[in-house]
Amino acid sequence: MNVLLLSATPGIPLMGPSGASAHLRADARALRKLGFDVHVAVPLLQDHRGPVEDRVEAAVTIFPPRRWTWLRGYREWGEILDGRKLVERVLGTGFEPDFIYERHSLFCDAGMRMGIPRIVELNAPLAMERQRFARVFNPAMARKMEGALLRSADRVVAVSRWLSRWAVREVGCEPQRVLHVPNGAASTRVVASGTLRRRLGLRGLVLGFMGTMKPWHGVDRLPGILDLLPEAMALVVGDGPCPVPPHPRLVSVGRVKPSLVGEYVAAMDVGLVLYRRDAPPWFCPLKLLEYMAQGVPVVAADVGDCGFLLARGGGELVSSDEPARWAAAIRRQAESRVPARRRSFTQVMREALDGFSVEGTTLDLPMPSG
Repeated sequence: MNVLLLSATPGIPLMGPSGASAHLRADARALRKLGFDVHVAVPLLQDHRGPVEDRVEAAVTIFPPRRWTWLRGYREWGEILDGRKLVERVLGTGFEPDFIYERHSLFCDAGMRMGIPRIVELNAPLAMERQRFARVFNPAMARKMEGALLRSADRVVAVSRWLSRWAVREVGCEPQRVLHVPNGAASTRVVASGTLRRRLGLRGLVLGFMGTMKPWHGVDRLPGILDLLPEAMALVVGDGPCPVPPHPRLVSVGRVKPSLVGEYVAAMDVGLVLYRRDAPPWFCPLKLLEYMAQGVPVVAADVGDCGFLLARGGGELVSSDEPARWAAAIRRQAESRVPARRRSFTQVMREALDGFSVEGTTLDLPMPSG
């Protein structure tokens, strides 16, 4: 069966370094493992941040965003037209999808216009998110279009509980069409080795943070936490728009190959999810799932789905920005031993597709192997 994996947001290149790009690649691999013939449609393979060394075994079609000469207030219309051209280019290859698995993009109605079964993966309330972090030139159109895109989907796969409630209560999606499916971890289980720690000069209690350096991720609080934990060092994996704060006991390695993520996480004694309390509430953090996959205890801010993910144990929530509260929780978790709990993206995709019907036939999915 043929599936079109569609993601029309220009800021999420297929081979980009962000969590969103990693999630998109994981979706493609999971669909392949479940036996589908996958065609990926994206605006870009990479952007100014450069590509990561990762693989996607699927046909890929791109349509780079055009530089529209209109007034800036018409930018949203340009995104709509670019999304339609992207799908036209896919169909021009001769690929005939049986259904669409679409990462929700605010100004892309191309999938909706195809008139075939369609699942929309909802990772954020995009009209709200864009107004918060960028600029929307036509907010009324954005809200109207977002509602139409989500309500028209045969299934909405929401990655967090907040998003599933929002889709029903605020957008008006039919409850039976909205499914809460938490994210997964891309890395496989790695046995912790002292080699990496020695190479990086890590000693004592190692606190870890993995992810993109964005303002609401709270990495700037690490020095204050380290000052209260003289026995600890911090390992920061990732890069982004915000600089990693300097500290004599903080080691920053920048971006690493996706294949090495598990090894770096396994070198941590406690994994941190440092969201600030004013962070958006709709997150299902990939970093937390990567920590859990390696059996690393977690100390996380009580934001988004962190509490839901840690409900079975393996970590502790902190409902404060005070470094002292974080330091105390870290010490408690450093003494714990937790089992590795890996939730693969193949399992995630199977849950997203379970019971979905295409032309009257319910998908017959094999049990995931990883």
